[in-house]
Amino acid sequence: MPLPVVGIIGNSYMIDGQYPVHATGKMNSMAVARASRATPLIIASDPDISSVKELLGVCDGFLMTGGRPNVHPEEYGAQATVAHGTFDRERDRISLQLIRACVARGQPVFGVCRGFQEFNVAFGGSLHPEIRDLPGRMNHRMPLKGTLHDKFALRHSVKFTPQSAFIDIFGADEVVVNSLHGQGILDKGERISVEGYAPDGTAEALTVSGCEGFAMAVQWHPEYRATEDPVSRALFAAFGTALLRWQARDNSSRMYGVA
Repeated sequence: MPLPVVGIIGNSYMIDGQYPVHATGKMNSMAVARASRATPLIIASDPDISSVKELLGVCDGFLMTGGRPNVHPEEYGAQATVAHGTFDRERDRISLQLIRACVARGQPVFGVCRGFQEFNVAFGGSLHPEIRDLPGRMNHRMPLKGTLHDKFALRHSVKFTPQSAFIDIFGADEVVVNSLHGQGILDKGERISVEGYAPDGTAEALTVSGCEGFAMAVQWHPEYRATEDPVSRALFAAFGTALLRWQARDNSSRMYGVA
């Protein structure tokens, strides 16, 4: 049987301010290939050229990655300000649809950083543009200086709620993770179950209530050193197991003509 295929959502941006691309970080592709043992496929994140329906048929699961641009606040009923940063409206238009479609089908979908925020917005939640400005919150942003290792270094713990699915994955109710985000959950989406928190109360891990398949997201970046860091490796391995389960189910449905 061929390896499962993971659609990795691409970010839209310009090279040298004039050449448009759809791209993702190499860390994401490597994590999918080596830690989830699947074939990475970068998605052109523009619904004018990529059909959600077709993507659901081509891919066994999806990785909603981090990205510099943020979800546009219009998606959760707020006005854009300077604090909201830059946006990727093409990605907004496809990623939110894709998350909801995967959840409805039970098809595996895994969110990281911006992907975590997209999960919340997809189910009616809102975001705060600068989480460190809230009383009692720490600065979760990436350091401006230093090596790549400095920027992706472990920074704080995440404590999981009792009976969390993340405890089953990690075999522990608390882990230590990196931190490279400015935005965070303000109002929780209707089906969003926050199952992990930083010491300052910031939401860091979630699942989607009532979903039959793998629908999980984290606010940190497990794609960094995904085969070496035990927390990252466990997350991507769990995603890989879900992909195999979906692939077997999908192949069985096709064999017997089940929709």
